[in-house]
Amino acid sequence: MRNIKIAFWLIALVPAALYLLIDPSLWQPAGFIPFRASMMQLTGVVAIVFMSVAMLLALRPRALEGWFGGLDKMYRLHKWLGIGALVLSILHWMWSQAPGWAISLGLFERGQRPPRTVIEEPVRAFFASQRGFAEGIGEWAFYAAVILLVLALVRYFPYRWFYKTHRLIAIAYLVLALHAVVLFSFDNWATPLGWLVALLLAGGTVAAVLALADRVGASRRVIGRLAELRFYPGVRTVETRIEVGQGWPGHKAGQFAFAMSDPAEGPHPYTIASAWNDTTRHVTLIAKQLGDHTGRLREKLAIGQPIRLEGPYGCFTFDDACPHQIWIAGGIGITPFIGRMEQLAREAAGTDPSRRQTVDLFHSTSDVDEDALAKLAADASAANIRLHLMIDSRDGFLTGERIRAAVPNWREASLWFCGPAGFGDALRRDFAAQGFPVGPRFHQELFSMR
Repeated sequence: MRNIKIAFWLIALVPAALYLLIDPSLWQPAGFIPFRASMMQLTGVVAIVFMSVAMLLALRPRALEGWFGGLDKMYRLHKWLGIGALVLSILHWMWSQAPGWAISLGLFERGQRPPRTVIEEPVRAFFASQRGFAEGIGEWAFYAAVILLVLALVRYFPYRWFYKTHRLIAIAYLVLALHAVVLFSFDNWATPLGWLVALLLAGGTVAAVLALADRVGASRRVIGRLAELRFYPGVRTVETRIEVGQGWPGHKAGQFAFAMSDPAEGPHPYTIASAWNDTTRHVTLIAKQLGDHTGRLREKLAIGQPIRLEGPYGCFTFDDACPHQIWIAGGIGITPFIGRMEQLAREAAGTDPSRRQTVDLFHSTSDVDEDALAKLAADASAANIRLHLMIDSRDGFLTGERIRAAVPNWREASLWFCGPAGFGDALRRDFAAQGFPVGPRFHQELFSMR
């Protein structure tokens, strides 16, 4: 989370600071109209920078995953930038409407426009001639972008419609990019701010075109075949085993993939619940019946049907040098730990017991399925992992205090959490209050892609 916050504020403050360097009069404006013009430029510049970086992050650049801590963290920054762009765009629009509002309220009288200066330079003259057109299309693109961004933030808006409408933001971005090119102060193109805006607009435009052409992540896609389907009614969970060809590069336990079984529904992210074996070449995904799509999976899937996979992504891969690890799973958050246990069980035979990391796994769940729990216990036993099963109705809720009581050497351990965000945040605060270094040693997946 720390790197996300650093990135967000850098993306916001760098263009703002560069603008203030070339327009210091913002601090001592000559009047309302000059101040309004400066505020329109400032809010417009930072808004289009936010949009451009958000578009680039939508390409899922794997080169940045290591620094951010995974694609899930990058999507959280993508969401923050979208919200920031929404707020700044509204402020930009309000500044553009401010004179009309002020006149209608009687605060100002409409003055005569000064005579228009004849522009001799051809390029500058062309941009000036397009201002009316750019303002008109920009206003309509702004209205469309506001609606689309608000829909993206509404959690109850069906995912299949979110998938379709969210791609339309790329069209709104292209129109707003044209709006920005024409209305950005012409003299400022020759400044560091202008170079930064030009670079980001070029990158954002490429990203928007790739998104509209459905080419995001295209090089990491493979077509697999559904080989096995199993349903656990007690926990309302569907487990699928997908055979993949040579195109799949393999994965680490804890990573995730985008899977698509229905083009109309679009790809959904699922944590991979299996370790990679280059001989059997299969990927296991587990989905809980939480919405329209996952609720219908058992009826819609059929053995032998093609499944498109894209990935793998993520850095929730259990890589650290701590002698002990504490795994905490809330509900369906058990998924990455299942894959890791499979990997550890496979490696156990060839590993010196004294060199192995010891692991305590806490699984807190409100749903009970005896077959699923028996399989979990068998996986933990094979991987030599100490399993703590916490059923809410029987054992109460899992807390940091209960974890520390069960694991005396918790101060030397790393914590790996996957589950509801509120549960994870509460545990992070609890352990931080006990002096635990949550920054480097509390790992939490932010598995919300919208």
